[in-house]
Amino acid sequence: MTSEQQINNWPSGKVRSTFIEYFVSKDHTFYPSSSVVPHDDPTLLFANAGGKHNDLEDVGKDVYHHTFFEMLGNWSFGDYFKKDAISFAWELLTKVYKLPEDRLYVTYFGGDSSQNLPADTDAKQLWIDIGLPENRVLPFGTKENFWEMGEVGPCGPCSEIHFDRIGNRDASNLVNLDDPDVLEIWNLVFMQYNRESPTELKPLPNSHIDTGMGFERLVSVLQNKRSNYDTDVFVPIFEAIQEKSGIRPYTGKVGSDDLDGIDMAYRVIADHVRTLLFAISDGAIPSNEGRGYVVRRILRRGARYARKKMLVELGNFFPSLIDVVVQQMKDVFPEINKRVDFIKQTLQNEEISFARTLDRGEKLFDATLTKMRESNQHVVPGAEVWKLYDTFGFPVDLTRIMAEENGVEIDEAEFETEKNKSKELSKKKKNGSSNSDQVGLDVHAIALLESQMKIPKTNDVFKYSDSEINSKILAIYSNKSFVESQSLTNGASSEEGHIFGILLDETNFYSESGGQEWDTGYLLSLDQESQFNVLQVKNFGGYVLHIGSLKYGNLKVGQSVLSCYDVARRLALCSNHTSTHILNHSLRNILDSSELDQRGSLVSADKLRFDFSFNGQISPEQIKDIEYKCKKVIEDDLEIFSMDVPLHESKEINGLRAVFGETYPNPVRVVSVGQNIHDLRKDPKNEAWLGFSIELCGGTHVQRTKEISDFIITEEASISKGIRRIVAVTGPEAREVSDAYLETQKKLDQLSNFSGSKLESEIKIMGKLLDNVNAGAYNKHMLRQQFNQIRNNFIEADKISKALASKFAIDMVNQAFEANPDVSYHVIKIEFEDSLKGNSGKALANAIAHVKSINSKAVYLISPDAVSGKVSHLCYVPKNLVSSGLHANKWAESVSGVIGGKFGGKSESAQGSGTNVDAVSEAENIAASFANLVISD
Repeated sequence: MTSEQQINNWPSGKVRSTFIEYFVSKDHTFYPSSSVVPHDDPTLLFANAGGKHNDLEDVGKDVYHHTFFEMLGNWSFGDYFKKDAISFAWELLTKVYKLPEDRLYVTYFGGDSSQNLPADTDAKQLWIDIGLPENRVLPFGTKENFWEMGEVGPCGPCSEIHFDRIGNRDASNLVNLDDPDVLEIWNLVFMQYNRESPTELKPLPNSHIDTGMGFERLVSVLQNKRSNYDTDVFVPIFEAIQEKSGIRPYTGKVGSDDLDGIDMAYRVIADHVRTLLFAISDGAIPSNEGRGYVVRRILRRGARYARKKMLVELGNFFPSLIDVVVQQMKDVFPEINKRVDFIKQTLQNEEISFARTLDRGEKLFDATLTKMRESNQHVVPGAEVWKLYDTFGFPVDLTRIMAEENGVEIDEAEFETEKNKSKELSKKKKNGSSNSDQVGLDVHAIALLESQMKIPKTNDVFKYSDSEINSKILAIYSNKSFVESQSLTNGASSEEGHIFGILLDETNFYSESGGQEWDTGYLLSLDQESQFNVLQVKNFGGYVLHIGSLKYGNLKVGQSVLSCYDVARRLALCSNHTSTHILNHSLRNILDSSELDQRGSLVSADKLRFDFSFNGQISPEQIKDIEYKCKKVIEDDLEIFSMDVPLHESKEINGLRAVFGETYPNPVRVVSVGQNIHDLRKDPKNEAWLGFSIELCGGTHVQRTKEISDFIITEEASISKGIRRIVAVTGPEAREVSDAYLETQKKLDQLSNFSGSKLESEIKIMGKLLDNVNAGAYNKHMLRQQFNQIRNNFIEADKISKALASKFAIDMVNQAFEANPDVSYHVIKIEFEDSLKGNSGKALANAIAHVKSINSKAVYLISPDAVSGKVSHLCYVPKNLVSSGLHANKWAESVSGVIGGKFGGKSESAQGSGTNVDAVSEAENIAASFANLVISD
């Protein structure tokens, strides 16, 4: 069979669908692909199916590493274990895909004495029993065959299935040696332990199966290609790359055979464009931290190869490749087809930005290389590498590539030292977490509750209604174990302040979920002798844990308590959560963007925060309109409806919104602002429903919108490319913001009462006030507009005033010169009008400058200001008169002796400020007499 016939026999789409159909036939439930962005787990940057190592720097160097790949998997949560998992894998590979049995090799966990872990002989024997010769069932150590994702959590031994592309040989000695012709295609993980610490493992309550098969590798095997990149998964992308770049065709060379590095560039770009398409589609927008920075790194790495190796002008290269990948994948992943324009715009913006960063980074690195060569160094200082990243945003992996290209190494130890220094500085700026964050139920505690203690999951239906209910304590969790009681004796003991958890049969407390913060409150014994302050509430697999400390008394398992949440805090949370829904709906109406999707939210007692995708600026007038629409809904006093609805039915409701990437239960709670849900269900396609906020939500809400009282947007800004954030307040906080606006408006209006230097001083004070006042985003914009107008008017008037004052002073000098052209000196008193006094200082200086330009006479200017009680005086003496003995500083000293104050200067010019306005006439006479006496002599 020819290679082309092989591709036609097993096109990638058929490979995928065959896998799914096989396991569905084995009573498995099919689940569509989840998002690559784990929206429900902020600790994980991306869904990391099957890989725990950073492969980014390896992608492109060989023909099998990827940053994005499809994982075909089957799972069992206690239904079956090793025997069935192995049987399914063998049957699918050899009977369905019809892979030659003699080319398959399997590994198993050979044990680890350092961790007291025995070899997985069960798995070994099962493979032998199914028909594999023992010489093709190979033992390996912890690194290869013990699967765990992190320092703690579920883990276990695994069996990897490897395939020999060549055949007709014994390839057992090539397994796990990164030979491209002997590759792992499937990993069967046997979850039977929980990692408690680096040195402690405990058996899980139930054993599970978690398998992952590399789709691209399987396709390459079935299509008889020696590289993933030679299959129909990548060939169309390569063709698009060649078309857009004009570079030579892909030839599949690696390492030293790839002389010009173009084949590696092909692989890097093709791999990275797939990653970028799915990551951005699923909500990971390029940014400077977290998953956003990973996306940025991937794009920048690909962009550098495009420019360096393919001589592509950056700006629209990656966007031009998106269509071909969408065309390949949209039938299987329809969500990517909904955001194509947004993805292209995001990539274009990022490419343009990186073009500048790349230029700067390469220049700085070249400068470092030059310095190294001058001093005969061959190691790039780690501090320089960190600076490139930390100061200039140049990715470290690109610096490593440039170092490799130039035959030098990086001082990695120094780099790590600099990075750690930066981290420590960053930590000092952040507050530590509260003790309540340290209390939680782990997998063993939950298993104990379920299997041994037989404690039912918490009934939390009352969180939507009653502020006080009677509950029974079912368990007390303290110091990572369940205890029968906790107590305080006479208000003080070693337990005072101790944080622990309480499980109730029923609760009205809301546990942290869906962006909404938890309730606080207290549990009170029925005899009122004991009180437990609830600081935090969390849900662990259906068990709602009330975390806090005893205020007084004692509590024990089986005791009845009154559960009371903080009503004021709850009302604030309800108000802000309902307002989040109203804001979401208003945004879609005002901005009218099909790309607008929720990207996160926070509902706390003092504010709400809403992140959403929007590729553009939002004008102040749009903020005003959004805010007004929200206020209008509040003023209309609409009723809030909620109801549990079958998930499939809820999705039929016209205009219903769900959080992007969220997983919902069935049935799901629908929350509608202003429209009865019974009507929605009767006529789900009604166009009228688009006029209402309808969302899937498990949070708490007000009963009617008027309870919200008010709504003010306090902040609106971009938090990353294509993602904007709105922060808003309601209720009392909104009133505080409104009061701050009115008070600031009052102060701004009062500026009209000032003029001159006083107005200038007040403008500076007002400017600082506006920088810090929380008056609402739109109102603050309007205040700023008014302030800018006042300031601009002042600046313009000040310019005119300064010009008039200067003209007035210069005119007086000219008049004196014209009236007495033959004298060698003049003493001139200048009295400014009130409107010009604020600029008298500058005017006198300009007048003296005018005198200097003439340079023929000595001049003394004296200007009194009765209001301030100050006398300004300046003088100038040309050189010919200085030689005659008239020194400006001595002249000023004689005047200062009469009017007081300070003075200073040199022989040609001097100035001073006196404090005796009444002595101005005497000062004029003293100045004239002093000059006359010196010049006459």
